[in-house]
Amino acid sequence: MEAAARLGRLRREAAEYYRGHRVPERMEEALNALFPLCPEDLYGELANYLSKFSKAPVICKLVGRKVFDGVGQPTLEVEIYCTVKNYEKRICSTVMATHSQIPENASSETIEADEKERNDSVHTAVEWVNESLNTMLRDLEPTDQCQADKMLGEYFANKLEEKKEIEKQEEEGQEGEEKKEEEEATKVAPAPASKSKPKKGGKGKKTTVEVKPIPPAEPAEPVLCGSLAIGGTSLAIAKAGATILHVPLYLHTALLKHNQESPKEMTLPLPMVTLLNCEKNSPTKLKLVKEVMLIPPVELSFKQGIERVLDIQKEITRLLESPGKMPPTLKGISRLGCLTTGYDSLEQLLLLMQIACNNIGLELGTDMYLALNCAAHELMDYGKEKYEILTGTFKSPDEMVAMYVEMINKFPFIIALIDPLRKEEREQWSSICCALGSKCYLIAEDAATQISKLKSDQNINIPTCSGVVLKYINQTKVSDLIELTGILDGQRHITILGSPDGESSDESLVDLAVGLGARFLKLGGLSRGERVAKYNRLLAIEEELAANGALR
Repeated sequence: MEAAARLGRLRREAAEYYRGHRVPERMEEALNALFPLCPEDLYGELANYLSKFSKAPVICKLVGRKVFDGVGQPTLEVEIYCTVKNYEKRICSTVMATHSQIPENASSETIEADEKERNDSVHTAVEWVNESLNTMLRDLEPTDQCQADKMLGEYFANKLEEKKEIEKQEEEGQEGEEKKEEEEATKVAPAPASKSKPKKGGKGKKTTVEVKPIPPAEPAEPVLCGSLAIGGTSLAIAKAGATILHVPLYLHTALLKHNQESPKEMTLPLPMVTLLNCEKNSPTKLKLVKEVMLIPPVELSFKQGIERVLDIQKEITRLLESPGKMPPTLKGISRLGCLTTGYDSLEQLLLLMQIACNNIGLELGTDMYLALNCAAHELMDYGKEKYEILTGTFKSPDEMVAMYVEMINKFPFIIALIDPLRKEEREQWSSICCALGSKCYLIAEDAATQISKLKSDQNINIPTCSGVVLKYINQTKVSDLIELTGILDGQRHITILGSPDGESSDESLVDLAVGLGARFLKLGGLSRGERVAKYNRLLAIEEELAANGALR
C-alpha cells in the first residue's frame, strides 16, 4: 500500500512538473505540426522540434594541451566541451600559431634561450587553461563572445600586474644589494682627490656640423609567459559559438563585427602568396628583399588566381633548377612554404619574375602583380646608422625613400611594399607615403606595434601607412581584432591578416579574415600542409558564398 501511495504521489508530482513546463501542450503542437508531413524519421523530427525549447548550451570544460605547430615547435591546443541537452559534448578545438622575434642570424645561445622560453610559455598556458580559465568560464554561453573576451582580458591584466609586482620587488632587492656593496667599498678605499685641468682656450677652434642621429630601435614588446592561453581560449570560444549556432565561423565573425546584422554580400580577401623567400644571411648580395609575393588581379576568382600563381611557381622552379641558366641557387622549401633562393641584385630577381611570367604567356602588371616584404628592421647597421641593402652597400633613411620612389616608377607592377622602413623612421614613412601612396600600398607588419597597443591608441600608433598586417598570436582576442579592424576601416587603413612563421594546421585565420572584411590575406606559400590547408579553406568559402549568392 505504501509503495502504491508513493508511486501515485510521484506520478502527480511528475504531471505537475510537466504541466509547469508546458510539455503536454508542446507535444500536441509538435504532433499537429508533423502530422501533415508524415516524416520518415518521426522521432528525429520530434527531437528537432522540441530541441528549440531546450536550454542554451554552456561551457562545462576546457582542456589545454601541448601540441606542435607546422615547424615542430611546441604550441597550445584548447578544446571546448559544452553541456548540450544535459550531456557533456566536445564542440571544437583550436591550435595556436606561434611567432618568433628571433632574427635569421641569431646565435645558438639566443635560439636556445628562445626555445626554453617558448616551452615555459606553453607549459604555463596549459596550466592556465586547465585550472583558472576552466573554472572561470564554466557555465558561460559560448555564443557570448563579448563577455568571454572581457573575462579573459581581466584575467590577463591581473597576471600582468602580478608579474610587474614581482619584477618591482626583485629590482628593489637588487638595488639594496648594490647599495650595500657600494657602502662597503667606500669604507675600504677613500675616494681619490679630483684634479681640475685648466680649460684650453685659443684661436683656431673647429666647428663641427651636427648630424642628426637615427632614432634608436624601440625595445621588443615583452610577451607574458602563458599568454597563448588567452588567444587560444578566445578563438576556441568563437569556434564553439559558431558550431552551436550552426553557422560557419566567418559568418559568426561578421555577425559579431556588425552587431548581429547579417551582411547580404561578403568579399574574399586578395591572397598575398609568397613565392620566394630570399635569405638575408645567404652568400648572395641582395639583402633588401625578404619575401616576394604574388597578388592576382581582382577580376579573377580566388580559384583562378591560385591556379595562375601555381603556374608561375612551376615555371620559376623549372628556371631555378635549369643548370647554368639562372645565377641564383634553389635551396629548398622554407618554413613559409615557398622556394628559398638568393640574388645579387633586385634587377636580377625581377628579371627572373618577368621571364617566368612571359614564358607562360603572362605579363606582370596586368595578369599578376608583385608585393615585396623588405623587413627593413633587419637591414639596419646601427654602427653606421644606415640600411645595408646589398652586401657592402648602405643607405640612409632618406636615401631609402628616394630608392623606393625610383623602384616603383621603374617597376610599376610592384603594388605593395611591406616594412620598407623601420617603424622608428616616422618622418621617412610620411615622405614615402606622400610620394608613393597613390601608386602602391605601404604596409606595416613588424613596423606596427602589438595589437594591444594599436587598440589602446585610437589614432593607430603606427607610422603613416596604407595598412597593417595583423597576426592572431599570444593574448590577442577575437574581440580585439573586431575592434581594431573597425578603427582601421574608419581611418581608411586597409587590414591584412597575416600568418606567423610558426603556423599551425588550424584554418580559423581564414574565416576571421573573411568575416572581418580584410583586404588581403598573407598566408605564406603553397608548399607546406599547414599553409595549403588555409588556401583550401578559402576555396571552400568562395564556393559556399557563390552557391548562396552572397559572394560580392
